[in-house]
Amino acid sequence: MREIRNIVILTGAGISAESGIPVFRSETGLWEQHRVEDVATYEGFLRDKTLVHEFYNRMRRNLANVKPNPAHEALVRLSREWNKGSVSLITQNIDNLHEAAGSENVIHMHGELMRISCENCGGVFDWKDDSSIDTVCPKCGKKSMRPHIVWFGEMPYDMDYIQDLLCGCDLFISIGTSGVVYPAAGFARLTHGRGAFNIEFNLEQSATAGYFDKGIYGKAGTTLPEFVDNLLKYGNLDFIEKSI
Repeated sequence: MREIRNIVILTGAGISAESGIPVFRSETGLWEQHRVEDVATYEGFLRDKTLVHEFYNRMRRNLANVKPNPAHEALVRLSREWNKGSVSLITQNIDNLHEAAGSENVIHMHGELMRISCENCGGVFDWKDDSSIDTVCPKCGKKSMRPHIVWFGEMPYDMDYIQDLLCGCDLFISIGTSGVVYPAAGFARLTHGRGAFNIEFNLEQSATAGYFDKGIYGKAGTTLPEFVDNLLKYGNLDFIEKSI
């Protein structure tokens, strides 16, 4: 196989689920026993800001009891030891498990639980405590704070930068994604069309499995560390049909 230099990795809810974080989308339409429309849309925030702040406060507090799993740790190793090009990590997850494992410069396209933002001045701040309608912006002093989360109907963060990374990668790896949430669901089609080698790690085929050259199915905490070991050992994908 041709040389692999630049690697782009996309992670979704599946990688965090192995650490015990509930998957965002469920068959019931509920997220943590709340309607998605109430806690993951701006309209829901306007209807009941107290409810939304409390919802994300609880999720933020729960992160203290959740630890990274071997899949997160394998990505740290790949980033630190890959010396043939760049490794870029994009996540749809709002938790901090990648950072807790040791990953740096993670692109959180859907926002972060450990940050809040100001609707008045646009400031974004690291945040470990609870927030409320009475929380004052550290920059402008207004009571206009919201969770730093991309809700349904809002534009994900850093899309121009992500587009550049996808267009320049030789290997695209998707881990624990359903392939139904856009724009991330379109990443595999883009990289496939530009000639990158695409691999998905999932419990089962995603909705975009047709755009992947290889699917590796099972728990990422088991399959991904072995894959990373081989990729670092060989420096290419010659092993791919024989591994796992």
